[in-house]
Amino acid sequence: MMSSEKMLEMIDMLTYNQQDLIPTIVQDYRNGDVLMLAYMNRESLQKTMETGLTWFWSRSRQKLWQKGETSGNIQQVKEIFYDCDADTLLVKADQTGPACHTGARSCFYRSFFVPED
Repeated sequence: MMSSEKMLEMIDMLTYNQQDLIPTIVQDYRNGDVLMLAYMNRESLQKTMETGLTWFWSRSRQKLWQKGETSGNIQQVKEIFYDCDADTLLVKADQTGPACHTGARSCFYRSFFVPED
């Protein structure tokens, strides 16, 4: 297991926005489906790394929340990646139940645009 010092060092090397948040994409580790986009702060990222479950910062409620805390639709973290600019995270997770609050498996279930041939 990673030491707390190393974990904090890794968390601090990331680039956060003006609200001290980092966008986080959650992807199904088995099939690559994009499940959701949420935001983490340093504390939620640390809790995610410590517990192996996803934790996020709610911008509307201004508080930490664990995915599936009330619904039971948890996300078990398999791996976390960061992008080339270190300003976006990709969490590969094992999703229990639907990821979306609407009951859909993914929050990205509605098509917005399909180019005509």
